[in-house]
Amino acid sequence: MWLENMLRRQMRDGTLVLHLPDGSSRRFGQGEPEASLHVKDPAVLRRIAWDPGLEFGQTYMEGGWEPGEEGLRPLIHLVMRNFAPVFRRRRGLWMHLLRRLWEQGNRITRSYHNVSHHYDLDEWLFRRFLDREMFYSCAYFERPEVSLEEAQQAKADLIRRKLLLQPGMRVLDIGCGWGSMAFYLAQHADVEVHGITLSREQLRVAEQEAERRGLSDRVHFHLQDYREHRGQYDRIVSVGMFEHVGQPYYRRFFQQMNDLLQPEGVALLHTIGRVDPPGKTNPWLSRYIFPGGYTPALSEVTAALEKTPLMSTDVEIWRRHYAYTLGEWYRRFQAVRAEAAQHLDERFCRMWEFYLASCEGTFLFWGQVVFQVQLARQHGVVPETRDYLYQGGSATGAATGPRQTAAA
Repeated sequence: MWLENMLRRQMRDGTLVLHLPDGSSRRFGQGEPEASLHVKDPAVLRRIAWDPGLEFGQTYMEGGWEPGEEGLRPLIHLVMRNFAPVFRRRRGLWMHLLRRLWEQGNRITRSYHNVSHHYDLDEWLFRRFLDREMFYSCAYFERPEVSLEEAQQAKADLIRRKLLLQPGMRVLDIGCGWGSMAFYLAQHADVEVHGITLSREQLRVAEQEAERRGLSDRVHFHLQDYREHRGQYDRIVSVGMFEHVGQPYYRRFFQQMNDLLQPEGVALLHTIGRVDPPGKTNPWLSRYIFPGGYTPALSEVTAALEKTPLMSTDVEIWRRHYAYTLGEWYRRFQAVRAEAAQHLDERFCRMWEFYLASCEGTFLFWGQVVFQVQLARQHGVVPETRDYLYQGGSATGAATGPRQTAAA
């Protein structure tokens, strides 16, 4: 079998035990970690062999295979540790470029639809696994042992520092989610924040929360695409939204950011990226989780920036922080999985846990990182050194060692 030959070639770090429908089993690799995969239908193996990037997740959603007693997360991580070259392989250049244009053709109407697919899911789901403030982006683990709540607050505080805020400033939050960053900046920096989102559900929740917190006079939310928004702002922040822009629109995004920014303004872009050359989005993730999504190489970000008046004043690379974040999201989701299956259904739960575990694996074993790019329109508005970021308070540095996240 072609798949078995591939397993023999690829399994170099750990052991995969494959349990077949006829009751037999095969072992591939050696040593720890060890994980098991129980196949219910022979067709599952043919499908995975034909298109592993899509079918590994698709067949799990359908119930075509089950992990062993160790659970889903260790199995996915074992596979991703050993099969990165297979899952990340690029096809022919022209087919790659055509596919990118098709998948990332995020015109305004399509962007609304793509965002609705994921972010208009019931608020109930996100409240079950996110932190109390509902940050749905990479947290900043200053120490491995800090809680998710502390790490999200540290992320928000570091962004506040990088924005160099002064009381009374006007701030634009592009891709504001449920308002978490907007509320933090308004409460901790005494600024006025306008947040834009394409999700009606996020808009509803954010507006209700602004009213509940008594911030409706200083925090305002709008259902708008970044290309539709008008105004002038002292500061602009965008956290976890750039992944939905699409590479063909990068220059348009940065030009719009420039046009909305005051001459002495500062902006901060926080986005998932890749340390590899430009590539493509995993087909399973694109179909079920983030249609139209793409995580850029740093070269793609800087190439688009260079065609606008904006300049990069600081670039920081967060490496495993998102792996720690996703690991905690996975643990919290597993704690309420039975309730989620009743509220939603089993297929959805299998999709969601596969999403969280596989995305965690991309930050642990593949080339996924987070870029924080600070931007300005002119010299002199940002200090010449990073001292201002680390003098007093939190945000004192990156995680000092590996963080252990419990497998559910």
